[in-house]
Amino acid sequence: MSHRLVQFGFAASVCVLALTGCSETTTDSPSASQPVQQAPLRTGDARDEQACELAVTQQTNNPDVITVSSEFSEANTLVILNVGPQGAKWRCLVSNGAVAEVMSLNDEGAL
Repeated sequence: MSHRLVQFGFAASVCVLALTGCSETTTDSPSASQPVQQAPLRTGDARDEQACELAVTQQTNNPDVITVSSEFSEANTLVILNVGPQGAKWRCLVSNGAVAEVMSLNDEGAL
């Protein structure tokens, strides 16, 4: 009888230890299957962003232009924009409101 008690006690101890690491927690954070929405990177000056929006509008002849991100650097601020209902990506380099370059980032051959 005591041999069975020892086996039972050992088995019960193993079960307790195995379950010790298990716990259920709930959080208000989104699950791994849901993408986390992050704020766009906007370190550029609003005046530079507006200059790029105007330049891209003129280049594409499409007024549906939205700034996606802007990254300031001493040489030029890089502004990424979406154009039109499909959100075609455009890149603009600008400094102090003066646009240096406007370029499409789309694969023109695929269009």
